[in-house]
Formats: sequence, C-alpha cells, structure tokens
Amino acid sequence: MVTKYSVGRHPESQLCLSFGEQLIVFSAMSRADTDSRRRVGITQILGELLVTIGVLALLFAFYEAYWTNLEAGREQSRVSDQLQKGWDSERVNPRQKHTPALGEAFARMYIPAFGSDFQFAIVEGTGDKDLLAGPGHYAESQMPGQPGNFAVAGHRVGKGAPFNDLGNLKTCDAVVVETQATWEIYRVLPIDASQATRHAEAAKCLSPEQVERVSTGEYAGVDGRVITLPGDVGVINPVPGMAGAAAPTMESLMTMTTCHPQFSNAERMIVHAMHVRTDPKADGFRPAECMGLFGVICPDPHR
Repeated sequence: MVTKYSVGRHPESQLCLSFGEQLIVFSAMSRADTDSRRRVGITQILGELLVTIGVLALLFAFYEAYWTNLEAGREQSRVSDQLQKGWDSERVNPRQKHTPALGEAFARMYIPAFGSDFQFAIVEGTGDKDLLAGPGHYAESQMPGQPGNFAVAGHRVGKGAPFNDLGNLKTCDAVVVETQATWEIYRVLPIDASQATRHAEAAKCLSPEQVERVSTGEYAGVDGRVITLPGDVGVINPVPGMAGAAAPTMESLMTMTTCHPQFSNAERMIVHAMHVRTDPKADGFRPAECMGLFGVICPDPHR
C-alpha cells in the first residue's frame, strides 16, 4: 500500500524555503552581519583610542612627576653651587646692591616646619626656565628684608615641587631666607583667624607694633593664606591688595605663590609672612629658628 503525501503537508516542507525566500533571508543575514561588523569596528576603534589616550596620560604623568623632578634637581644643584662659590669668592660689602640676572640664584630659603630636606636656592625670575631651577623671585617685587614685599613663586607638582606642602604651613611658622651677609626671619601671618582672634594669633610671634598693624592697621586685610585667581597680581604688591609703591615705613613681607588645587592651574594659593628680624651671619651664627626637632635645619654659613 502506497501512502500519498501532499507536498504542502510533508513534514520536511515546513523546513524548506523557496529560492526567492532564501535570497531574502540571505540578504537580511548579510546586512545584519555587516551592521554587526561595523559596530564591532567602531567599538574597537574607540577602545583603541581610549587605551592610547590612557597610555599618553600615564606617560605625561610620569614625565611631570618623575623626569622633570630629576631635571629640576640637577638645575637646583647647579645654581646652588654657583651661589655658594660666588658667596665664598666675593667680599661682602653691605653698601653694594647686587641685582641678580634672570635665572641667577641670590639667596636660599628654609622652612623648619618641613624638616632639613627643605632648602632651596632662590633664583631671579618666574619664567619656565627659572622655575625649573627652583623658587623664583618676582623681579618687580622687593628683595629679602626690604620694606615692601619679597614675592616668590614655586611649583607644587613636578619640576622639583618646592611648594608642594605650602598648604601645611600654620600661623607663626618660620620662613628663613639666607643672603650672603644675613639671615632674614619671617613668620606666617594669622590663617583663618576671625577679627576677634587675629590680635591674639599675631601676638604669638610678632612685635606689639606689628600686632596692631596686622589686627587693625593697613595689614588687617592680609591673611596668612588665601586662595585667589591667577590674574590677581595685587597679592605681590608692597602691601598685598593695595596699590602703591614700596615705602620705608612699610613692613617687610614675604609672599609665596603656587598653583591650586595641587594638580590644577585654575587658582593660586598665596601664603604671606611678615619679617620679624635680621640676624648677621658673622662667626657662623645661625638663628634659633634653624634648630628643628631633628637637629640643625640651616647649614653652617661657612660650609
């Protein structure tokens, strides 16, 4: 007995497509495959770009944090050696005023609160090349110990980062500047002090006359630490924030500037300190501020 099947009802006929239907399916599959490969291609390219950008960022961070520090260390050693040789070979003449050339070291600075490792030769100028060698003096500002404002800039990240810890300074912390003939001693002005407490804070390290000028006089608006914008050049004026030239009746300030926040150039951190006295370097004398918790901070002047 022969069993007859209808073609339309054969079980396998449900799995078979006509030639036209196969073409339609193949075309759809080809388009889907092409779209998929296109998506994979774009995703792969974007992924490779992100990886490349990440590698470049890491290389830049390495350059800024490590390589520029090595270069800055070599430059600081060079200018510091030149400074010491100049001091050793020249006869000190207190009446002679030496104007340093751009990039030339003319003084050293120490911050005892940062330990014996913190000692930098200060160079003239604030250009990129100058600041690579160490803290740089704003040429338009006054010199150490002079009435007015001795203003110094320094990097906070890379290039030696001399002012990396500037934000850790506290009210009355000492900053010692060594010149060829003298030690110039500064004390950080009150930080975050209210009008009611400013007088008491200043009295911890300033003279009575200075306390009055800082609490109620022309320096009442000069805080020990402020955050400002890069264009605020008034912070290095003889009296910060006030117009006018330096005058003999003014206090002697030291202003230190650096970038803020630490890994940004959007703002500036400013630290103001007031000069409290000048000590001579005769007979190897070193000021009391140079005696830190772990020994002598400032080296022998006759090293």
